[in-house]
Amino acid sequence: MIFSSLLFLFRFLPVVLLLYFACPRPARNLVLLLVSLVFYAWGEPVYVLLMLFSILVSYLGGLAVHYFQCQGQKRKAKISLIVSVGIGLLLLAFFKYTDFLLDAVNRAAGLDIPLLKLALPIGISFYTFQTISYIIDVYRGTARVQKNIISYGAYVTMFPQLIAGPIVQYKTIDEQLRNRRETAEQFAEGINRFMIGLGKKVLLANNAGALWDSISAMTTGPLPVVTAWLGIGAYTFQIYFDFSAYSDMAIGLGHMFGFRFLENFNYPYLSKTITEFWRRWHISLGTWFREYVYIPLGGNRVSTLKFVRNTMIVWLLTGIWHGANWNFLIWGLYYGVLLLLEKLVLKDRLKKLPGIFAHIYCMFFVMLGWMIFVYADAGSGAGLLRSMFGLGGSFINKESIYLLYNNGVLLILLILGCTRFPRIWAGRLLERLKDHDWLCILVRGAFYAGIFLLSVAYLVDASYNPFLYFRF
Repeated sequence: MIFSSLLFLFRFLPVVLLLYFACPRPARNLVLLLVSLVFYAWGEPVYVLLMLFSILVSYLGGLAVHYFQCQGQKRKAKISLIVSVGIGLLLLAFFKYTDFLLDAVNRAAGLDIPLLKLALPIGISFYTFQTISYIIDVYRGTARVQKNIISYGAYVTMFPQLIAGPIVQYKTIDEQLRNRRETAEQFAEGINRFMIGLGKKVLLANNAGALWDSISAMTTGPLPVVTAWLGIGAYTFQIYFDFSAYSDMAIGLGHMFGFRFLENFNYPYLSKTITEFWRRWHISLGTWFREYVYIPLGGNRVSTLKFVRNTMIVWLLTGIWHGANWNFLIWGLYYGVLLLLEKLVLKDRLKKLPGIFAHIYCMFFVMLGWMIFVYADAGSGAGLLRSMFGLGGSFINKESIYLLYNNGVLLILLILGCTRFPRIWAGRLLERLKDHDWLCILVRGAFYAGIFLLSVAYLVDASYNPFLYFRF
């Protein structure tokens, strides 16, 4: 079940909200846990047991770490930490990477070990990282141990962020799990944020994805340069609006239930360096790797050689986290090398570039990165890369012009949607209406209602409605 579905919008969510607010406050975490399990089991009826096992292991691990620390038995606390974190990582590795490793061994050694062909549990990368961060934070003393398994289970399984993030660290919502107070203002804010996400997903990401699919399916020969760049540009827009839309909807749903999740995107396509891009893209994942991998390795307060090592380890893991395939590993190393070049070679030189050239530099390498990311098959990726640089094909043809003409309005909307202009224009309009409260309310209501009605109308007829990050 995905958020941008009629089933979720008109059945699941209304029923869940009625159950949640009909219950007394002490029972609301239990309601969240139960409905989240139903949400997960809707798509993964078997693997819900795996998630419950992960919850139990990390919950008991947190209790053990806390108990031994209180007893002054640091060695046993550390062993408890290693065991519970190790189990979580082993489960993730088994289900996500076993076939990848077996295939690599078969190719390298000429063997024929049969692959397990296990279905990847939805969201396992996200909830595993959440359970690991909880145990580590309890060990560090930066988070209080949660002795109520219902509240802890609600944290791990919370359906707004269960499937595709953002990765919510326990310490950021500990107090909210214990003592949140839902308000009408926060609920309305949540609805508005959810509607923005729904519109981004259904009206922008899906149409950008349809354009990318139509271009990537052109396999008759080399593509014209314009068509190739239009295709990878469409995917660049699709993955941003798809993933950021999910984060918007997750944050909005969190508001409805009284939670404040941290932001996950901050206009990443406005960046002027790759370093800046990764401070703005998938912020929760970057924060996780920085806090639990990069800094423990020594961060940048080490020798240059160790700094290079630390950076490459983090980006190797970042690539592998996204999927069990060589293109993800290469994608992670690609960004590791780019970031090292910026920090060790280019340094302040990028700051001296005019803003437009710095932005073009950044987006050029980001789009090349998405080309690596999207193609599991190296041959297909190489073919698109050759077309992008005019090797073997024309610069433009009639089909390129047709695609540009038919998608011109969409491309303008996609570009504007990546910027702050819509927010700035909306703010200016509301500022002009500030002396007319009723009119301001009417305009805001019409805007969000319009997004919702357009999105629903699209969903009624549309068959193309994927969520890209579900497979990670």
